[in-house]
Amino acid sequence: MPSPFAPLLGPLCAEFGIDMEFWDIWGRHHATEESAILSILASLGLETSSPEALQSSAAALHASTQARPLDPVTVLSIADSEPCVPFRAPAGTRVAVTLDWEQGWADRREFAVAAGQQSLPLPTPLRLGYHDLRLALVLPDGSEVRASQRIVVAPEKAWLPQKLSQGARSAGLAVSLYGLRSARNWGVGDFTDLAALCRWAAESLSVGFIALNPLHALHNRQPYNTSPYLPLSVYQRNFLYVDVEAVDEFAACPAARRLVASGRFQAELAALRSAEYVEYERVARLKRGVLRVLFRQFLRDSWQKDAPRARQFQQWAAEQGALLERFATYCALDEVLHARNRDLWIWPDWPEEYQHPDSPAVQEFVHANPRRVLFHKYVQWLIDLQIAAVQSQALQSGMPIGLYHDLALATDRCGADLWAHRPYYIEGCRVGSPPDDFAPEGQDWAFPPPNAVAHRANGYRLFAESIRRNARHGGALRIDHVMRFFRLFWIPEGHTAAQGTYVNEHWRDLIRILALESVRGRFLVVGEDLGTVPAGLREAMDHYGMCNYRLFYFEKGHDGMPLPCKDYPRGALVSSTTHDLPTLAGFWAGRDIEARRAAGILTDEAFYQRQKNERREEKRKMAEALIRDGFLPQDFPRESADWSELTGELHNAVIGYLMSTPSLLMLLNQEDLTKELDQQNLPGTTWQYPNWRRKMRYSLEDLESSPNIGDFALMLRTWLQRTGRAI
Repeated sequence: MPSPFAPLLGPLCAEFGIDMEFWDIWGRHHATEESAILSILASLGLETSSPEALQSSAAALHASTQARPLDPVTVLSIADSEPCVPFRAPAGTRVAVTLDWEQGWADRREFAVAAGQQSLPLPTPLRLGYHDLRLALVLPDGSEVRASQRIVVAPEKAWLPQKLSQGARSAGLAVSLYGLRSARNWGVGDFTDLAALCRWAAESLSVGFIALNPLHALHNRQPYNTSPYLPLSVYQRNFLYVDVEAVDEFAACPAARRLVASGRFQAELAALRSAEYVEYERVARLKRGVLRVLFRQFLRDSWQKDAPRARQFQQWAAEQGALLERFATYCALDEVLHARNRDLWIWPDWPEEYQHPDSPAVQEFVHANPRRVLFHKYVQWLIDLQIAAVQSQALQSGMPIGLYHDLALATDRCGADLWAHRPYYIEGCRVGSPPDDFAPEGQDWAFPPPNAVAHRANGYRLFAESIRRNARHGGALRIDHVMRFFRLFWIPEGHTAAQGTYVNEHWRDLIRILALESVRGRFLVVGEDLGTVPAGLREAMDHYGMCNYRLFYFEKGHDGMPLPCKDYPRGALVSSTTHDLPTLAGFWAGRDIEARRAAGILTDEAFYQRQKNERREEKRKMAEALIRDGFLPQDFPRESADWSELTGELHNAVIGYLMSTPSLLMLLNQEDLTKELDQQNLPGTTWQYPNWRRKMRYSLEDLESSPNIGDFALMLRTWLQRTGRAI
């Protein structure tokens, strides 16, 4: 017997972008369960207790939309020859139109609505930017209505450095900033280390950019709050990367210098530097303590005297607006409430009166604790100053791109962003992925999807800020899981990952805004499109001049062999691996397979043996491809018991293969430069593996003292020069 909901679901799924069916990576068909669809509709604000309630709530929502003369936002292309926006008003309505251009002037006109008119023409030529359309309407019955809309005009292409747009190619080195080692840092890589690495990479390697892990703010608690891809906030950055001793106030603060010079402090620094892994909590404790001392010095020397440095900070903080205000408030609240009750670790456990940023209790807290809130603004300012200096130096060293930043897909559901901006996230659903080779039952990533309706209602302002703030002081931005702009896999409460489905986004709006921010911020865009890729995504990225991802492990022809290097696309970033995949040396040794077994996530003996056999065959095919393309000699052994190690000859061949592709960008992970065995992150683990804690094999002093250390620097520089990718 058909469900009474059945006649309603098709039209509603079409309206809200919910896929009633999809095909997984193996080509298997999945029909979305009715219960999952109803749960998703409920999370979107519809009443699903009965078919009648669903129909009534959908009709009310539709009527509310139709009653508005304008949608909240329209995103247009600068290339539109006859631009217009959707418009709803009865015939005979008199309309006064004002278009306030972002550049500071306005166009005005009046007209009467013609019968059947459904669009409002805009003046041409359009101008790039964020503009405001205002209407004053006098309806036929004499009543007056006002309406407004944000109009975004975007370029047709994202930004590229001039040389790259003219056919040149570039290459970069990907590093985990936290893992940089030096004799002067505090047990974690910092911005001074990054500046030194940029100098070395430009001078000794001749690379065009340094790719970084996301620098998002974290709680810095092990093992659950250290992933840069599950941040406390995507709008702010991690203070762990501040070089405390390089802050202006440090030189002027005897108290801070005495504290750092003390025997106990120096002993802890020595222990942190020599530790095998990054100790997030211990480093954070030291840096936070000294930064508080420096903040007091700043208040004494600058703030109270209205010095230029204080005015600079005030201006910067004002420009950051509510995003910084709410983040700083969250951090101050978190400190105070946790100090009162050590069992309070996350904001959903805070007293109810503090769980909402606009509550009277929170406002009273801010009023009573201005310096606590100001301290966290000060720290974010220091981060901004130091990373700006690094990017400036990278460009001066000859790098055409400099720093390459990374924007995570997720945000911690118990973090600052959810506390501060809850309406922009969906309640009752989580993001994940459907079944694939790595997770036959699908994956549940446990964070909420974005609320597209809320983002459109505020003219995509928050979305634009996420792009702008993460690309700031960089020449490139990587979009983690770029499929998010097209669709996300939603898992409703009470359902497993295998029972979820895709919900589609307004992808053209998002891509165009990304292109606009790219042109304004002068950064190129790389979209990480690994996994189940929707039809049309790569074509859209190519149209808007954005690079997609192509990995050595995955790019294969119909025969299962790796592609000839000449067949890689121009508009791509090619790489050997990612932080979630084995390093080249680890791949060759099967280190990732053994790590999953040791962590207890690969327990089936038959599956374990199958993976080892498949790896052996993959290595054989890779060797065949490298011989075919001329990077290994014809007599190189296609199959050998000695293949447990990545030999120098194999290493050189893989790097040469990737460098020789026609693709715009080539990215080499630090671990693959130095032939390290272990990857940064082992998906599916937390405490079982030292995720996001591994330090680089060589210190910065090692790199700077020996230009061709381990011969890998000479090897890479030679390939860069041979393939025309050197700066």
